[in-house]
Amino acid sequence: MSNTRSELFKTGAPLPETFSQYFIGQAYLQQLTDKGGPIFNVTFEPGCRNNWHIHHKGGQILLCTEGRGWYQAWGEEPRELHPGDVVTIPPEVKHWHGASKDSWFAHLAVEIPVAGAANEWLESVDDAIYGKLK
Repeated sequence: MSNTRSELFKTGAPLPETFSQYFIGQAYLQQLTDKGGPIFNVTFEPGCRNNWHIHHKGGQILLCTEGRGWYQAWGEEPRELHPGDVVTIPPEVKHWHGASKDSWFAHLAVEIPVAGAANEWLESVDDAIYGKLK
């Protein structure tokens, strides 16, 4: 497990209960701006990932900044993520993202500001499927 961290942005506080219920493991949240569209630094401890979810109307952009993680859209193979990777998630795409089993992972989450945008949280990522990721 990698305990060496290169924090580009402040880790922030543990997720509030309103969000942590949709994560397996511990994640942290630091809001960076609320101008334009909100931008958050989301940091995942090793093994932490969020549930499958859908961004209705607005979509999301992930800018990977630290460690090694995963992103998977429904019906696609998981994609390994590293600092510098960018993931553009269109609205209405069921997906999940989080850290690898042995590394911290952080990304900036850029929410696309659209009237009526909302997140729909779904089931957790199957432990057996996640466990097979390298």
